[in-house]
Amino acid sequence: MTSHPTSSVSSQTVVAQDYGRLAGDFVVGDVYPHPFEITVDSGLAAAFGASFLDAWPVGSSDRLARALHFSGRPVSPQLLMNLALSTSVHDVSQQCIAHLAYVRVDFPKALPLGGTVRGATRVVAVTPTSAGDRAVVHVHTVLTDEHGDRVLDMERKALIPTGQLRQRPATPVLRAGDAAAAQVMGHLPPVPLAQLLAQREWPGAAFDPPLPGRFGDLTPGLVLVHAMGRTVGDSESMQLCMLMRNTHPLHFDEVYCADHSFAKKRVVCGGFVASWVMALASMDVGSHVVWEAQWQGGAHPAPVLIGDTITALTQVLHSEPLNDRYGLVRLRHVGLKNVRPADVLQQHPGLFGSELNKPAAERIADGFAGDQGE
Repeated sequence: MTSHPTSSVSSQTVVAQDYGRLAGDFVVGDVYPHPFEITVDSGLAAAFGASFLDAWPVGSSDRLARALHFSGRPVSPQLLMNLALSTSVHDVSQQCIAHLAYVRVDFPKALPLGGTVRGATRVVAVTPTSAGDRAVVHVHTVLTDEHGDRVLDMERKALIPTGQLRQRPATPVLRAGDAAAAQVMGHLPPVPLAQLLAQREWPGAAFDPPLPGRFGDLTPGLVLVHAMGRTVGDSESMQLCMLMRNTHPLHFDEVYCADHSFAKKRVVCGGFVASWVMALASMDVGSHVVWEAQWQGGAHPAPVLIGDTITALTQVLHSEPLNDRYGLVRLRHVGLKNVRPADVLQQHPGLFGSELNKPAAERIADGFAGDQGE
């Protein structure tokens, strides 16, 4: 047997660099071009769709998509949102404690399958908390296609510790007003997609899937308690992180989470939670949708962990005819965890108010997966 001397750490050892930013690293107006350029092929779309059972028909049928004047199946808005959220982590939120809220999310242009996207983020505001050890960082993230048009336009807020990273790699930072900053943030199409869809002459063939959710069914004030729940699986959550290129170890590194997670274990990505809530609602409200135009806010007041079961409710807030065949419907989705939604609805008549704006005594955060906005 050969013995070996005890090894020691070499003076040349390099500690791997950190990503994301602490609150002191953000400068209002700075723009970060994100490193991943992604072609969204049918394999990625199918793998994502298999996790969500979304009843949106235009994203699953080439025939129907072409009948509605799309060039082919468009990429799901939920997939675009998760790509934008996840690919911004590397430059924005890999050090964050929690993703707090969506200020708004717009989908101004459809991305056809096979299209390529690139992301960039601009810093909007940095607001220290009263305790002084954290800050709420408000950012504006876009995904642009190969033509430079925005296919997603999102503002969100994250809770991030104060300080500065000591070993942050020298990734590109563009300053406010630079032509390069404006270029990577892309430009909006001249006509928003929702407006373009409303102006089109629709084909004579009926768009009438044999499921509920027709425009006439969704009357303002209607509340739908969705029957199915969704238990979050370990391998599925991990695989989705890899597919979306989400690099925050809070979602996939149990050793890291033992020291850094408020739950002391892995936390499910909020973008997945939002998409599961909307997918649970889709069988009742999404099977006749042509396009999801916008989220007007949304929040994650409580975390979802592996093994939690998500349930959902929806309230119809507004409906407005656009032409003789289609109309605009505004919905509010609420996600719960590990509870029966009908029971919670009876106990909390103010459930559909904004959860983060309620007095503490009225909150139901112990059973709350997310206020998914409108």
